[in-house]
Amino acid sequence: MEELKILECNNLTKSYHKKPVVNHLSFHVNRGEIFAFIGSNGAGKTTAVKMILGLVPMDSGEVKFAENIRVGYSPETPYFLPFLTGYEALDYYGGLQKIPRPERRREIVKLLDTVGLENSRTKIRNYSKGMLQRLALAQSLLGSPDLLILDEPTAGLDAPGRVEIMGLMETLKKSGRTIMINSHILNDLERICDRGIIIKNGARAGTWNKTDLGTKTLEEVFLDLVGGTTK
Repeated sequence: MEELKILECNNLTKSYHKKPVVNHLSFHVNRGEIFAFIGSNGAGKTTAVKMILGLVPMDSGEVKFAENIRVGYSPETPYFLPFLTGYEALDYYGGLQKIPRPERRREIVKLLDTVGLENSRTKIRNYSKGMLQRLALAQSLLGSPDLLILDEPTAGLDAPGRVEIMGLMETLKKSGRTIMINSHILNDLERICDRGIIIKNGARAGTWNKTDLGTKTLEEVFLDLVGGTTK
């Protein structure tokens, strides 16, 4: 029986100054999986993600979401108003989603605890990069989205923080969420992801599936397809 697709992208194309950044890129994400979106710096990953979300217009191609789904997004470089606290920032975004205030307050307290930001009085201007990443993840989870699109969600986190957030991803999957994640830390992706796509110069270089890795690591598969290093 064919797996249900929650996201399907067909021939996504984007150029800047006549230089292709995303080049006829096609892939799909199935419901209930953690999908890895992998490529070197400058491969076109972030541009592709922004096209999927409608933040950047595509030159051509098609993006199809399953009906009646909610999407949460955590950008590579999150920004929040520095004079707000984490709680206040989430309250603002929850208001934009029209989440009722009593429900919103309960959800925000729970989310801040989930991502390890229990102290809601700290102003965002005093946040470290890792704390900003945690807040961005909490913001992406507001409203209980069906699909999470996460661009470098562990950037700036130390090793224990990365392990904690990767564990959260696995918990979210068990609760029925679908996650599309981009990260340069391939060991993390190999541990939690079911399958994924590897891109090079904006185009599909290959795919990988955890069940087909055999004796090879994801890093070895990546280097075979893309070459160079994983940095």
